[in-house]
Amino acid sequence: MTRIAGVLVGLLLAAGSPPAAAQNSDQPAPAPAPKPTPKSAARPAEKAPLTSGTQAAFPDVLGRLLTLSDVIEIALVTQPQIQSRLYDYAAARFRVDEAIAPLLPQLSATWTATRDRLIFGVSPTAPTIFVTQNAVRLALSQVLFDFGKNFAATDVAKRLADVAKEDVEVQRDLIVLAVKQAYFNLLFGQRLIVVNEAALKRADLNLRSARGFYEVGTQPKLAVSRAEVDVANAKVALIQARNAEQLARVALNTGMGIPVTTPIQIVDILSEHPPYQIDHPRLLGEALRSRPEYKQAKLRVDAAEATVKLQVRNFYPDITGNAYVGRQTTDFREIWELGVALNWNIFDGGNKIARYREAQASLQSAQAQMRSEELTIAQDVEQAYLNVGAADEQIQAARAAVGAADESFRLAQGRFDAGVGTILELTDAQLALTQAQSTEAQALANFHIAIATLERALGRR
Repeated sequence: MTRIAGVLVGLLLAAGSPPAAAQNSDQPAPAPAPKPTPKSAARPAEKAPLTSGTQAAFPDVLGRLLTLSDVIEIALVTQPQIQSRLYDYAAARFRVDEAIAPLLPQLSATWTATRDRLIFGVSPTAPTIFVTQNAVRLALSQVLFDFGKNFAATDVAKRLADVAKEDVEVQRDLIVLAVKQAYFNLLFGQRLIVVNEAALKRADLNLRSARGFYEVGTQPKLAVSRAEVDVANAKVALIQARNAEQLARVALNTGMGIPVTTPIQIVDILSEHPPYQIDHPRLLGEALRSRPEYKQAKLRVDAAEATVKLQVRNFYPDITGNAYVGRQTTDFREIWELGVALNWNIFDGGNKIARYREAQASLQSAQAQMRSEELTIAQDVEQAYLNVGAADEQIQAARAAVGAADESFRLAQGRFDAGVGTILELTDAQLALTQAQSTEAQALANFHIAIATLERALGRR
């Protein structure tokens, strides 16, 4: 019972940092961009999985303005994928109990009832007697010495339980990254809607101007037709932007583990672009210390080594103490016995040798997988680091492009209003401005997602 209680306590799950207060204004102030934090400070405590047959209660998100930390907190509590890994970890912990159980006393009870028919003689009228007999037996056995077999099996089970525990952390990291990506994709979708709504308003204004100029004879019919095409294209782009925003909202709700149709509101931090200090030479060392995948790989090596030791001990015998006491009802005779047994399977067709060689091969495989994991983590870290630098540079270039496109559109608008510019110049300038604004929004989203990916590669949350 103590070990079972320890399992439940060990599975306590916290949900990250406390939620920030909701903003009451119609236009929320941008929250600071997320800063990378060490996993040791950000990793929540473990929480017991739900009782079988129950479901996680969905958090109340209606009417709340959710920050990034809020959605991460909700996901860590509600996501069923994390709950599934917690149950797997609980099962692995119980397998430790199963491995150590043979070391404890084994007590069993049996009851046997028989009814015998005794016939005296061979004639049909020979007398017959029925004899009923009951026997009760209570047996106790205890392993006295097994050359450490059960301790080795328990050690293997513990290592595998630790692997399952790190699998919980892997799933949490994946969920956090998915939620961050969906959060910034939703902000990007909302920004695209604003950009395309503004583009549609400009296109409508240009259409009205083109019609007015056409009516007074200063612009040809081509100007009206081109402006109408521009309005239609702007409407299509707005429809696509709204659909992309809805898809991003579904992805975020799914990552949070809540119904996909739940209406949510999130804080807009897309425009925040703080300087991101990165100590490049130390990144790989931090990742190898923090990534749960690498911890898993090392634990699998430990488990494989423990399995090799177990297979070596299986070549030795077992010494077991036995005792039983019983009584028969025919003569009320008490039966008891004490003894020590030596069990040694001297030859089993080569099964033990094959299992030993299998364990050695599994150990070599686990060692190779650990080296492979090192290379994979190094690749993840370097790629994420380069992507952050590229995303940072793209923001600077995109903002410069927005400034130039805005100035070009302003000049083209003035020339068209003055009757010296063409509709082609104006629509081209408007399209360039819309594209530049969309590119800037995409660059901002890419920057935040690149930071989230780098934090995931480093084992941070």
